[in-house]
Amino acid sequence: MNTLEPKRKRLLKPLLIVISAPSGAGKSTLCDALLAHYPEITYSISCTTRDPRGSEEDGVDYFFLSEKEFREKITASAFLEHATVHGNLYGTLKAPVYEAFKEGCSVLMDIDVQGAEQVREAVAKLPSGDPLREGFLDIFILPPDMETLRERLCNRGEDSPACIARRLENAREEMEAAHDFRHRVTNDELATAVKALVDIVEVAAGRLA
Repeated sequence: MNTLEPKRKRLLKPLLIVISAPSGAGKSTLCDALLAHYPEITYSISCTTRDPRGSEEDGVDYFFLSEKEFREKITASAFLEHATVHGNLYGTLKAPVYEAFKEGCSVLMDIDVQGAEQVREAVAKLPSGDPLREGFLDIFILPPDMETLRERLCNRGEDSPACIARRLENAREEMEAAHDFRHRVTNDELATAVKALVDIVEVAAGRLA
């Protein structure tokens, strides 16, 4: 009798999965669940000009660049998206995404709504048949309601009341952009939200091979 486990199925085609959400909506938890469900999905590593923190490693947590190097890449149109955050530059390079696609792997980008808009616009300008254009998928994660979001932010115990108020105000603004995303998932009950996310990915990839 064959005791080997059946070979795990893979998505039919690689996807560029862009996921955005307001702080406290559970985006990181859902992204981790998606990565655990599909080992062939690779997490996008951003470039930044800020210094490494703690045990962060170049090429693992971020690609750490000098400001000169970063701006040279902007001039060379090497980024899918880039932005200035708290005085530092952040961006996602095109080349690693294309390399992952060549290997048949999907790429997951966990970015804010502004970054998602940049990627959406960049992908729309790509020629018909480009794998990134064909595999683009954007998803917005919503909290059940603002009161639940407030409770989640408070329960984390990481922020001051003033910071929580600021995050909630930012969340209201970010949620106004939810309609720009092709798909929206409300993260009320985690297992249900994970299933909804997996279903969206499978449909976009043409189900499983």
